[in-house]
Amino acid sequence: MTPGIRPLIAGNWKMHGLAADGLALARAVAAGAAGVGAELLVCPPATLVAAVAAALAGTPVAVGGQDCHAAPKGAHTGDIAAPMLADAGARYVILGHSERRAAYRETDPTVRAKAEAAITAGLVPIVCVGEPEDDRLLGRAEEVVAEQIAGSLPPGFGAAGGVVAYEPVWAIGTGRTPTEADIAAMHAMIRARLVAAFPQHGGGLRILYGGSVKPANAAAILALPHVDGALVGGASLVAEDFLAIARAAG
Repeated sequence: MTPGIRPLIAGNWKMHGLAADGLALARAVAAGAAGVGAELLVCPPATLVAAVAAALAGTPVAVGGQDCHAAPKGAHTGDIAAPMLADAGARYVILGHSERRAAYRETDPTVRAKAEAAITAGLVPIVCVGEPEDDRLLGRAEEVVAEQIAGSLPPGFGAAGGVVAYEPVWAIGTGRTPTEADIAAMHAMIRARLVAAFPQHGGGLRILYGGSVKPANAAAILALPHVDGALVGGASLVAEDFLAIARAAG
């Protein structure tokens, strides 16, 4: 981890959770949060943001959304605006996740516009970047991620305390992870890019690792330089697993 940066352990629940089990999961995370040094964040489906935020009020666990539209309001059926998430009690929002880049063909400019909207609404954007396996095999992993950083982060990202989450696309939900050396090299490159883009803030911005993070590998990954937390998928749906990852952060 980066000295002086409080780690962030964020749970992306994706499209999981009805009211009863979502609230039970949120409360179980809050019940086990005592003594955890990392900041804890859960990102439930949009249908549960308000209820989970209410259930977690007064606890150390923050709430975030999983996406937002670039416009603050308008004729965008099925979308949710950043001010709506903030109004529901969210403090963060995940943007540019590889599942959205792939399934909804979100481009870097699209993610950038969403991040600008999030910042305007007072939310902290968590912008996801990561390479497909073909680019990793061709030796283009760092080039691809550098392009995503340049295209996806708006000028106000540094001052807003924005978060970058590196998730190699081929590792998400597969149980596979890059080597520790590969993770460290990528995070070092991302840090250098952040410092260059945001000289006043880039050294203090958090860089998360995501992609099959689980209790068994969390300590080793979180001990690497410039790994300032984790964006957790499947393991965030089990309170004890999520908390075990958080405890591994110190």
